[in-house]
Amino acid sequence: MKFRELGKTGEKLSAIGLGCMGMNHGYGTANDEESIATLHLALDLGINFWDTADIYANGKNEELVAKVLAPNRDKVFIATKFGFRQMDSNAMPGMPGSYFDGSPAYLKTAVEASLKRLNINTIDLYYAHRIDPNVPVEDMVGAMAELVKEGKVRYLGLSEASAASLRKAYAVHPIAALQSEYSLLTRDVEPEILPVCRELGISLVPFSPLSRGLITNTLKIDELGANDFRKTLPRFGDDYKDNNQQLAAAFAGLAGQKNCTPAQLALAWVLAQGEDIIPIPGTKRTKYLRENAASVDIGLSKTDLKDIQTIIDKYPDTGMRYGEGALKLVNN
Repeated sequence: MKFRELGKTGEKLSAIGLGCMGMNHGYGTANDEESIATLHLALDLGINFWDTADIYANGKNEELVAKVLAPNRDKVFIATKFGFRQMDSNAMPGMPGSYFDGSPAYLKTAVEASLKRLNINTIDLYYAHRIDPNVPVEDMVGAMAELVKEGKVRYLGLSEASAASLRKAYAVHPIAALQSEYSLLTRDVEPEILPVCRELGISLVPFSPLSRGLITNTLKIDELGANDFRKTLPRFGDDYKDNNQQLAAAFAGLAGQKNCTPAQLALAWVLAQGEDIIPIPGTKRTKYLRENAASVDIGLSKTDLKDIQTIIDKYPDTGMRYGEGALKLVNN
């Protein structure tokens, strides 16, 4: 495994992290046994950067991760998030049934609950899962900074924050990472947000770097289960299905020419966008974890990058990454 520095912290994290959400939240049926095996394999592969959140499976994702994290505490840099609260146990973040609470009062409750579920004394990287429109960023980050002083959290992060919010937050306390969706099909951060990250020395941590599996050419959109939340996303709807399946097939053809899988090529592209970018592809299967980890060894030439962009440009009608309601909570 290759390693990259997290912001200005000096921490060396695996260039490919592990997103744990899908192990028991959002993507079909959970398989705890396979997920535990995947977490152990991550240790063996040197993948030391794991990501979860208190909202995932209503806390049970943190509890699942803890089964491997706690006995291997010195081998894992753990990130979790706070802020989403559920009115409906089946709701997804940003969907009806959940709301965001970035208040200092809730933060104090949330961090204690996460520490207990993770069975650890200190969280390495603690994110605000979104920016609360009803709470000044300065107040939220100020309260988060108190957790650092108390030793409950080591570093702070934001998720889906705008360039303006990053600046306001950083003026209160150093921000080590911004977690936002970033992939070949989602590039919202490129015009303004990524340049500010680089100006301030903040690492970008892309979630869904494989476009929620779309770019892998292994996903059969028509066969997504009823409990798979991708069914609610425009990109996976009938209006964009043909375009996106053609795009995935063309991209797979290019990956074949490079003697790698589409997932590996897509991750190699994300990695090639800068040493300050640390993607966290999610998986609950050992097969895909091995595949993702191998992407760090794939080099891309200028010609390769141009060929990739040509395919993306040929199939531009990919659809929005979220529905209208969830989009209101991103890049704020």
